[in-house]
Amino acid sequence: MVTKPLFDRSTVMMIAVLLGIGFLVPILNLMVPAGSVFHLETYTVSLLGKYLCFAILALSVDLVWGYLGILSLGHGAFFALGGYAMGMYLMRQIGDRGVYGNPELPDFMVFLNWQELPWFWFGFDQFWFACLMAVAVPGLLAFVFGWLAFRSRVSGVYLSIMTQAMTFALMLAFFRNEMGFGGNNGLTDFKDILGFSLQSDATRIGLFTATVIALILAYLLCRAVVVSRLGALTIAVRDAESRARFVGYRVENSKLWLFVLSAAIAGVAGTLYVPQVGIINPGEFAPLISIEIVVWVALGGRATLYGGVIGAVLVNYAKSWFTVEFPEVWLFALGALFVLATLYLPKGVSGLFRKEANA
Repeated sequence: MVTKPLFDRSTVMMIAVLLGIGFLVPILNLMVPAGSVFHLETYTVSLLGKYLCFAILALSVDLVWGYLGILSLGHGAFFALGGYAMGMYLMRQIGDRGVYGNPELPDFMVFLNWQELPWFWFGFDQFWFACLMAVAVPGLLAFVFGWLAFRSRVSGVYLSIMTQAMTFALMLAFFRNEMGFGGNNGLTDFKDILGFSLQSDATRIGLFTATVIALILAYLLCRAVVVSRLGALTIAVRDAESRARFVGYRVENSKLWLFVLSAAIAGVAGTLYVPQVGIINPGEFAPLISIEIVVWVALGGRATLYGGVIGAVLVNYAKSWFTVEFPEVWLFALGALFVLATLYLPKGVSGLFRKEANA
């Protein structure tokens, strides 16, 4: 039973904008001559694709923070796990084209004198298996973590600290060479995906288009959850958890399944991110990454879905500009954005649109 319409005004506008971007960007890159002022460089296409991957990640955080009230500081871990799953597939596709020419072992394993491929790398030569693991591994981690935390009724700042501790522990683990994930350097030097060169403009456009489609589907999935009876229950849990328990709802179950869904969406974002940026390393597990995601959602506007998309694109565009023009002040600028948004835009940038719509 749906309590609200799936396609409200904001949803229709968001999908229209994304479809427009997905249609316009390939034309500007492939069909407009390189000398034209309207030509879009392939580097810019990849940069836009990265921003949209972050938008999917912001959606996953808004789903649990905005609608469930769980401030997760560990979604960077789910994102990175999805990225590592795709990175493992891309490494297997290199074959004997690596520096050491080993058809089975990635270069870092040959360098570390590994004699055989670890068991957990088997199957990653298949694209479908890598995609499955990119969703299943983050989802399984979220299930185990959530089952333990929610049944113990851990909430508030204690839960936030636990999520941050989880991603920090994973970062330390993946930095170790003996884990078999490339250690400090991570996974890189990818050649192709599904037989298509990652260096070609057509492949870059294909990845960008796939990211646009994934963002639209993720947005619609989150919207369907939000307007359903489960969405109404999660809002009730967010606003009055004890009352929801009193009337007989299994609060921990609703929290758990929404948390697992959110982690799976974050894993999809990581899967699309890696082939577009060309690397995945333990730095993606850094707690600062997860904190940045929260800033995106806060700046864009919690509990709106489209606010997370707007915030992710705006903040990462600002980050790209600041890190080129004023690299030493980026973190201060990020903190200032968060403080200013808290003081003057408590409902985020999306709150401005809602004010105009109600005027």
